[in-house]
Amino acid sequence: MELPLQYLTLHFPVHFSEWGAGWGEPCYLLPQKATDGVRKFIAGGVCKSAAKLNGKVVVITGANTGIGKETARDLAGRGAKVILACRDMAKAEKAAFEIRTTTGNQQVTAKKLDLADTKSIREFAENFLKEEKELHILINNAGVMLCPYSKTADGFEMHLGVNHLGHFLLTFLLIDCLKQSAPARIVNVSSLAHHGGRIRFHDLQGEKSYNRSLAYCHSKLANILFTRELARRLQGTGVTVNVLHPGTVSSELPRHSAILDIVWKRSSFFLKTPAEGAQTSVYCAVAEELESVSGKYFSDCKPAYVSPQGRNEETAKKLWDVSCELLGIHWD
Repeated sequence: MELPLQYLTLHFPVHFSEWGAGWGEPCYLLPQKATDGVRKFIAGGVCKSAAKLNGKVVVITGANTGIGKETARDLAGRGAKVILACRDMAKAEKAAFEIRTTTGNQQVTAKKLDLADTKSIREFAENFLKEEKELHILINNAGVMLCPYSKTADGFEMHLGVNHLGHFLLTFLLIDCLKQSAPARIVNVSSLAHHGGRIRFHDLQGEKSYNRSLAYCHSKLANILFTRELARRLQGTGVTVNVLHPGTVSSELPRHSAILDIVWKRSSFFLKTPAEGAQTSVYCAVAEELESVSGKYFSDCKPAYVSPQGRNEETAKKLWDVSCELLGIHWD
């Protein structure tokens, strides 16, 4: 959650010069106690579980930076074997090395996965299933935001293709392994932005009308609907799936929007750090009280409100069928 600068200067009129370099002019600095209070509020919920994950296998997409990287660091610190599934292997190898060094857990590796290419997704899954016998936690974390109109290698609109269809296919390819490893968990990272989304079946690829902000919202709504329909289909399997909003986090996600990227960087005080943003992902992955909870939406490590569009069962079922058709798969 962001607090506007005007609110702070109105309610805490104390001079501070440290912000001058960030905003171009001297602003107002909160007293340290007030600053700590604001930061604690912005940081939000914290995962309090001390669960250990020794012997557990975890896959996290987009784990070379931001929320994904911090989620990987936390789970590696709990003893899990963590696979960073990433497009940029140079960054992924660097992140894996850093996590191994800071946690002392040598079972952290990087593997190539480009969610904008179904061939890459299938190759990742094939190699994973050859190398690993179990998968206990799958965290579908990677995402793109505010992309100019573009298409994936398979001709899907980029937001829909990466944020929804890519993770849909990856989960499909790994679902049997998850079932055989039960109890297992799937964690999908969505956003509060799903409230602005609509599933426009008549123009799913945005070819008739495209707005990159709305395209992002639509894809995040798709994450919610996918989670709820998958949870329904997984009943009785020992595999749960939940979805979450990580908060407004200082990360590389707005990189496709120069203006928003600048605002993000200059507003970093009012944004969650990646470690703070990772808390709900970690919570959904390890919290003991969620062992049998499935199909729910969380924010700040607690249940959150889902938009009416996100609760539409008919839309969820239709999106499932359309997704299977687009990907050329059959998923009962």
